[in-house]
Amino acid sequence: MQSIKRTKVIDALRRTDYGAMVNVRGWVRTHRSSKAVDFIALNDGSTIKNIQIVVDPAQFDAELLKKVTTGACITVNGELVESQGAGQAVELQCRELEVYGTCGSDYPMQKKGQSFEYMRQYAHLRLRTNTFGAVMRIRHNMAIAIHKYFHDHGFFYFHTPFITASDCEGAGQMFQVTTKNLYDLKKDKDGKITYDDDFFGKQASLTVSGQLEGELGATALGAIYTFGPTFRAENSNTPRHLAEFWMIEPEVAFIGQDELMDLEEDFIKYCVKWALDNCQDDIAFLNKMIDKTLVDRLQSVLADSFVRLSYTDGIKILEEAVAAGHKFEFPVSWGMDLASEHERYLVEHHFRKPVIMHGYPKDIKAFYMKINPDGKTVQGTDVLFPQIGEIIGGSVREENYDKLLAEIERRNIPMKDMWWYLDTRKYGTCPHGGFGLGFERLILFVTGMQNIRDVIPFPRTPKSAEF
Repeated sequence: MQSIKRTKVIDALRRTDYGAMVNVRGWVRTHRSSKAVDFIALNDGSTIKNIQIVVDPAQFDAELLKKVTTGACITVNGELVESQGAGQAVELQCRELEVYGTCGSDYPMQKKGQSFEYMRQYAHLRLRTNTFGAVMRIRHNMAIAIHKYFHDHGFFYFHTPFITASDCEGAGQMFQVTTKNLYDLKKDKDGKITYDDDFFGKQASLTVSGQLEGELGATALGAIYTFGPTFRAENSNTPRHLAEFWMIEPEVAFIGQDELMDLEEDFIKYCVKWALDNCQDDIAFLNKMIDKTLVDRLQSVLADSFVRLSYTDGIKILEEAVAAGHKFEFPVSWGMDLASEHERYLVEHHFRKPVIMHGYPKDIKAFYMKINPDGKTVQGTDVLFPQIGEIIGGSVREENYDKLLAEIERRNIPMKDMWWYLDTRKYGTCPHGGFGLGFERLILFVTGMQNIRDVIPFPRTPKSAEF
């Protein structure tokens, strides 16, 4: 074949220099054959749209064209022409064609109408489908938006460790990291495993959150954010949970509860607007194929200010709904942790817009949250979204050493490895706060997908660590 510099499909579709010779390379979506003309739909992942290759079968070896099947990888040199058919402005009149990689009839992704559950079995190949191509391009754009937002607002990207000896939430649901021989564990006289012969000399695990270390960064740099993988060893087989997921966790010195809620709202609106502005083709495809209310829902987030609602007032609204005959699977009472159905009722039915809930009972929230003067509630600030429920969990942190230590002791949280965290309250303590946003939950909302396993390339879930 003649050597021509490759043009990505997204760029070829924008060109208007008709008559130019163009090289495109990618994977065959469809190949329709007839005696007079063949049509090949080619996609290279740069856009949801395919470029149409028009082939005169009389000009090519029949055996070569037989190899151009769905999923096959090819390179084409063709003349750029105005398209005669509907759906595209330009197409290529094929002049030269080479097959890089054939694809047999057993290719798992060649049929239409496959379920997402089926495609999860082939996570290494599902990325080539239209739906997952769209989701992954949006995922990329959301990552860019996150970095740009924080950079433009004076935050520093701060790398917190993946391996840690502390449990941020005190939940204990962590994946252990060890070099010990699991078939010959060293134990003390009481039969407990000892770790003096382990790599770190102590029990270590994969992080559940970078928040505590992020607080250290905020007390030095003023405003930081983390963005990286986190791990939870929860045996939760639900459409909302993963064992490995990505978290965005900003932490800011000298911020109060109202300012924190402002930051949460501004940040999430920025990300949604970025998606609408920069992912139009992919969102339009998902709006058509996955969720016909997607675009309207995204635009609605930008239309109004989020509701600021105290937990106590939220419980009253839910109790009134029950009294009026609304059925919830889980009971409603002050002091309980809200279920997703309760959060969604407030957002989707009562207010019909996102809600930032604050003033949660201290016993259902983490030890580090600042307790309000009433002694019963904390300055937690959770953002509740339609279809998702909680999408952001944040709080003002307790900066007083004695109060924080008292709460740790009240909850019997093992803090032997947390002296460094308490040091921030001993040496130059300051008011500060922050939040955590599960990246995949953001992608769920922006794409309209229904299962969190379908917005990450290779989901890690109970009994599943494939690919």
